[in-house]
Amino acid sequence: MATRRALRAVLVDLSGTLHVEDSAVLGAQEALKRLRSAPVAVRFVTNTTKECKQDLLERLKKLDFDIREDEIFTSLTAARNLLEEKRVRPLLLVEDSALRDFSGLDTHDPNAVVIGLAPDQFNYEMMNQAFRLILDGAPLIAVHKARYYKRKDGLALGPGPFVTGLEYATDTRANVVGKPERTFFLEALRGTDCAPEEAVMIGDDCRDDVGGAQNAGMLGILVKTGKYRKGDEGKINPSPYLVCESFPHAVDHILRHLL
Repeated sequence: MATRRALRAVLVDLSGTLHVEDSAVLGAQEALKRLRSAPVAVRFVTNTTKECKQDLLERLKKLDFDIREDEIFTSLTAARNLLEEKRVRPLLLVEDSALRDFSGLDTHDPNAVVIGLAPDQFNYEMMNQAFRLILDGAPLIAVHKARYYKRKDGLALGPGPFVTGLEYATDTRANVVGKPERTFFLEALRGTDCAPEEAVMIGDDCRDDVGGAQNAGMLGILVKTGKYRKGDEGKINPSPYLVCESFPHAVDHILRHLL
């Protein structure tokens, strides 16, 4: 890991770290207020693909989180940026609630496949359409490849198993744009004027949040909320910089030891 510098930015995961669906993590709103009182830039990074950024922001506001839209960087945004860069017409395997983040893109006669978390789209006909497009040369773009995520009723499959199925069937590799990709974390820092060595990431996913951030040069703090399961911290190398019970405990550590 690169030589550390004074902390100037904190990246915070959303689902599982600040909230689980429509319930906030205990004490998270007050902890965020305390973090904002520190001389650091705060950005929110998420692989959530079930809803567009505007809907996500409304959900957070209803939970009394003080967050602005321009502070949120999503994997949907990263996917759209790549589509515009490649100038392709995507078959969008995302939930209807996420389509707003792709408005204005030409989706007629698709020549690319974009796959996010889309339970309503993961049926044989849609997956087979994607399979045939990829066989004909369409790039496969994965918004992310999370294995699972946390819902109120327990853990649930993420898009990763479905992306992997298409990779296996077509003998190709997906272009993954969300966490844990290094480029995702660097894009999230854009506008903060901070280097990765001046940033810390807080999240509940050991691989995608913490491992990805540390591979990009940041510190990673793993919280035991959301999708965390006992022993997760042993799944990456190097190990997390810190493991905390929850987001408020992570904020306490930052304010006491990293500033």
